[in-house]
Amino acid sequence: MRIDFLGLHAFVAIAERGSFQHAAAHLNLSQTALSHRIRKLEEDLGVKLLARTTREVSLTQAGLNLLPKVKDTIESLAESLDQLRLEGRSRQETLAIGCLPTVASGRLPRALQRFQERHPDVVVRIYDNSATEIADLVQAGTVEFGITMVAAHRWDFDIEMLIKDTFTLVCPEEHPLASEQVLSWSDLADEPLIRISSRAGNRIIIDDALGSRRETLCWRFEVQHIQTAIALVRAGVALTVVPRLSLDTVDERGLKLVALRNPSITRQLGIVSRRGVPLSPLADELRRTIVQTFE
Repeated sequence: MRIDFLGLHAFVAIAERGSFQHAAAHLNLSQTALSHRIRKLEEDLGVKLLARTTREVSLTQAGLNLLPKVKDTIESLAESLDQLRLEGRSRQETLAIGCLPTVASGRLPRALQRFQERHPDVVVRIYDNSATEIADLVQAGTVEFGITMVAAHRWDFDIEMLIKDTFTLVCPEEHPLASEQVLSWSDLADEPLIRISSRAGNRIIIDDALGSRRETLCWRFEVQHIQTAIALVRAGVALTVVPRLSLDTVDERGLKLVALRNPSITRQLGIVSRRGVPLSPLADELRRTIVQTFE
């Protein structure tokens, strides 16, 4: 079956920009040529993808169903082509690592800056994923090592500890609790709180440490990312508890960080790699550079 990639690309451009005019400009086409591509695609598929009036363009139900699949396919194809281009640059060496997003946006850039000064031609691919995803990438050999939360049960990993990261309460500086230096978790019983999705490693650590006491707290909001939780705190919506390291790149003006006790909760961050598989010289040098940024 022949796949009309030009038509699919045109369809995504229109869907993302909401107009033929803007999509045509993006693709460097005339509106007539763009219309021809869409018409040909719809004729091939036997369904209408776009509902067009003189004032706006909207997606039909068939278009809504098709759009995410086409975008995923184009993204996957683009990644495959990028990988082929990288492999074709024989003069360049590549290095792949995994890293938690909170570290990737905080400590990692400093290490990469030093590494790049010594190796300007090395291509570094960073998988800034969750702890679970990083473990899978390390195990599969997709990355040489990962900077992640350390799990004691991973007997198949070599582990190098980096830091013990403490969870801290984040509240607006005008909040009544902001005047306290230390609080107990029981002091939060009546406060609306924001927690991270249950799929996140940080959430699991908090839930395990609190046990049944977590049910006594008022978890009013649940978000996917720490940045969203901080934005809600800044707006005065609720309070949140996050690892201190995740605030490395956050503008703390208007916010107050308060230590939590009973229990004090921490996460262990470290570098993990496959046991018995030595790192390449470049990966080992980057590993040493990263360790230095945590000292």
